[in-house]
Amino acid sequence: MKRRTLLALAASTVLLAACGQSPTNDAETKATDTAASSGSDLLQRINNGGTINVGTEGTYPPFTYHDESGKLTGYDVEVTRAVADKLGVKVEFQETQWDAMLAGLDAKRFDMVANQVSLTTPERLAKYDKAQAYSWSGAVVLAPKDDNRYSSWEALKGLRSAQSLTSNYGELAERYQAEVIPVDGMAQAIQLVKQDRADFTMNDNLAILDYLKKFPDAALEIKLTAPVSEQTGSGLVLIKGDDEVLAKLDEAMAALAADGTLTKLSQEFFGADISQQK
Repeated sequence: MKRRTLLALAASTVLLAACGQSPTNDAETKATDTAASSGSDLLQRINNGGTINVGTEGTYPPFTYHDESGKLTGYDVEVTRAVADKLGVKVEFQETQWDAMLAGLDAKRFDMVANQVSLTTPERLAKYDKAQAYSWSGAVVLAPKDDNRYSSWEALKGLRSAQSLTSNYGELAERYQAEVIPVDGMAQAIQLVKQDRADFTMNDNLAILDYLKKFPDAALEIKLTAPVSEQTGSGLVLIKGDDEVLAKLDEAMAALAADGTLTKLSQEFFGADISQQK
């Protein structure tokens, strides 16, 4: 009798334990399945020739803007279209303000962002992945073509640099012991250089290349370019964790670099190849 009672108690204990564990295991399994499903949704659409949704500003030339006909274009936009062609998918652009760009990505309003995004902060690096860079940027020195004093960055010492006092480039000019002449922005800085009220100005190479393409007769040229170690790359950005999608984007971008598409688009929008570090 005693043995039967013990066996019954043991059986009840096992049954209760099993009942207690079942909801937890079911919940964990469901959560895992849901995560796997949501994480692979973009991959499935790519594999099935579906549509990818890409966030971009549409008001940031020459990277993303509307041309005279109203068509959305720009370097980032056309690179993204070329990537979509390589992947065999369609692309739909969702235009949004820059301040809401990454929030839209977080909220899954779009799958990725094409808007000159470079992941440089620990917070962004922890949260997002970036595909192989399609553009590289860094500080450059712009000065008159006939000024040959720019043999090295150290040669900036004592020269007059037109810079915004709150910009990184103003700090960089001070680091090289140039005399900083305060300005409100790049347009004013370039004007002072052209008027010989400043010797040079520094800014991002992409902004300078865009200016030189629009004003080829400005009699100015890039004299110095930041070393490779100080350049930052921009690429398609997506939520961290979709490694297979990231690999496919990298593969497509590598193919566009190899077949000359990135160089061609760079020349079209900037008059120089910005797709490679130099």
